[in-house]
Order: sequence, then C-alpha cells, then structure tokens
Amino acid sequence: MIAPSVSIIIPTLNEAAHLGRTLNQLEILDPAADEVIVVDGGSTDATLAKAHVHDCQVIRSQRTGRAVQMNQGAAVARGEILCFLHADTLVPSDLVLLVATTLADPAVSGGGFIALMRGERRTRWGVSLHNALKTHYAALLFRPHRYVLKGFRVLFGDQVMFCRRRDFERCGGFDASLPIMEDADLCERLGRLGRIRQLNRVVESSDRRVARWGSWQATGIYLMIGLLWGLGVPASRLRRFYGQISD
Repeated sequence: MIAPSVSIIIPTLNEAAHLGRTLNQLEILDPAADEVIVVDGGSTDATLAKAHVHDCQVIRSQRTGRAVQMNQGAAVARGEILCFLHADTLVPSDLVLLVATTLADPAVSGGGFIALMRGERRTRWGVSLHNALKTHYAALLFRPHRYVLKGFRVLFGDQVMFCRRRDFERCGGFDASLPIMEDADLCERLGRLGRIRQLNRVVESSDRRVARWGSWQATGIYLMIGLLWGLGVPASRLRRFYGQISD
C-alpha cells in the first residue's frame, strides 16, 4: 500500500529567530514530508532567507493573517494530507507516519498533538496541561452530544493540526475573516465529517507569549477566550484579549 503524500504548511511573519530550528527538525523527518511550504505575510527580518536556505517552497502572501496564509499554502499543496505547523513548533521525527496512520481510519477527519510549551529556561507545565485539557472540555461543554457520540475535539494551532486535503476543501478551509480561533472554527466544521483525534504524542511550542504575560494570566486569558468562543462571542472581540503581543 502506497503511503499518502504529506504537505507541511507554515505561516510566517518575522519568524527568523524560530524558523531555522523548526526547519532543521523537518529535515530529519523519517519518512520525509513530500513538501514544506512557507507562506510569508510580509516579514521584514531574515525569515525568507531562512526558508530559502532550507530549500522550502516560499509563497509571499499579499495579506497577513494565519487563516489567509494557510489557505494559500493549502491551495498550492500537492499532498493528500495537509499539516499546519507554527514556525516556532518542533515536531517528532515520525510526524509523517503518525498523521498518515491516524488518517488511514476513514472515520477520522482530522487530528493534532499535545502541545508542550517550553522556553529557554523552563517548561510551562501548568499552561501545557490546561491547553491539553482544553481540547476536551471546550468540546464537552459546548458540544456535549458530539463529544460523546461523534468524537468531537477542539484543537488549536500550536497542536499541529492535520487533515485530508479533500476534507479541508470540502469544509471550506480556514475562515479568512477570523483574526483568531480560525483553528477551532476549522475543527468545528471538520468535526461534522468525522472524528477529531488528539494523539498521545507531544510537540514543543515556544512560550514567548506566556513569558510576557506570566503563566497565571496566560491560563486565564486562554480559558476566557475558549469559554466566550463557545458562547458565540465574535473572534474580532476575542482578539482584544491578546492585546499587542505578537503571535
């Protein structure tokens, strides 16, 4: 049986400090991804240089925004599976095998990982635990019947979301009008096509935002945003919780 092809899509905006390390990790994937696509939203630092050094396909987006950029990457991707990766996130070396094996089950429409938030000096165990649990409690609180009967979960971008390209296109991709929560919104629509799986494997994400907020404030903000999103508060209003701190 021939394994499905996997395209990794990375939206960037001034990510020179993190992108190189992420791309180094992608070069040792076993098996390798079929392609890595960097979609840049107008970086003014060395982000594009980093991408070219690693021989990625680079797309320059005319608009900035993760949803817009990831949609553009998906539009040119050749892979049967799309894997959306933040520029500051490290993945396991068997990523391709994990996503292909998960989606070999036709009842599963998408998936993601457990995100461990780490910095140079510490691991944010409390924030990481809350974010892992949020995948479950956000679904259980607001879509309890789908959580129990349909395997619905709410995944977020730092969990390295993946899905079949045909399912991504079928549900309309990311909503380009959303400034945040585009990932949870996609899960909502993918969840109508099948189960959403949270794999029992870890990816490592930068704690840069949490380092500025502090762990308690970050957990409170993430909790509030999740609850308000579930209650139907528009993403444009939820964006204010993030203030001016960079993604």
